[in-house]
Amino acid sequence: MSVFLLVLCLVLLLQEGRTRPDPQGCNNPEVVRVAEEALDQINRDRTVGYVLGLNRLYDVSHSPQQNGGLLYKLTIDVLETKCHLVYGECEASVHVDAQVELKSYSCKLREAPATSVVDVCPDCPTAENLGEPVVKETVNLSLQRFNEESHLDNYFSLDNITKASSQWVAGPSYFVEFTILETVCSKRTDVSELSHCPPMDCQFAHRGFCLGSHVTTEEQFEIQNPVGKKASSFQNRKPVEVKCEIYEPQTAAVEEQAHARTAIGHPEHQHHNHTHLHPHEHMHSLIANATISKPLGVLGTVVFEPASPRSVPSAASCPGLRKHNLGLVSLKL
Repeated sequence: MSVFLLVLCLVLLLQEGRTRPDPQGCNNPEVVRVAEEALDQINRDRTVGYVLGLNRLYDVSHSPQQNGGLLYKLTIDVLETKCHLVYGECEASVHVDAQVELKSYSCKLREAPATSVVDVCPDCPTAENLGEPVVKETVNLSLQRFNEESHLDNYFSLDNITKASSQWVAGPSYFVEFTILETVCSKRTDVSELSHCPPMDCQFAHRGFCLGSHVTTEEQFEIQNPVGKKASSFQNRKPVEVKCEIYEPQTAAVEEQAHARTAIGHPEHQHHNHTHLHPHEHMHSLIANATISKPLGVLGTVVFEPASPRSVPSAASCPGLRKHNLGLVSLKL
């Protein structure tokens, strides 16, 4: 009998070290907190794309670690924030002790099919392929207008097209979102030379995020206003609209603070110019007490791929409740 009990204890100890389903499942507030913190760290690690939000916790398991704490294996259903046209799931490994530490992750995202969106909202914009010529044309026209109208010293070039959609208004209308990079070319550069302007390759280069649109009208239709009526706000819109937000590099902000500190009591120190008329303006060494962060994008991957069959959750009370269903029942978000 004692031998049987000894063997049973050994089996239990071996199973204790294995990853096992969390007994409290996906609705446990502590597990949800860990998933939210893990997703925050995933978003901070990514270098492109939009912030992902937690839609529900699909599955969870954990195992105790020899150095203390628990290693969680999480499957998180996510939605892209700001416009829920992208959805998917992230599998994450997280060490939980006094703090939550993301160890690795793998996210698989996909766009909601246009047919599913139109069924729910016939008038809503539908996603466009980023490689379509009309999308590239809309981006180029939007960027051209930004460079013509901005009061910045340098031209900006296209970095990455992040989203595109279309909608029928008075004609085909296209909407794009894209990122831009500061180039070494000043606004005094001849137009014929702009295509050869390289991006500014230094830690002080500015970046930006832009929203652009290109609204066209059918040539065979002429929009006329009733007598005594003013044109609508839509008719008054320019064919190409763009709005960009330019971000100050963190390194420039740190150096600006250092200049401000050294300028105290030295009125001869003038405000340092970070408008970058030339790529070689900044020859400063890194500030000694500046925090050097680790490279981003090293903990995991984010890929776009079609939906695949999912395994049944192993944990009790999983999956958890969805925060959003968006009315797209056919997608089973």
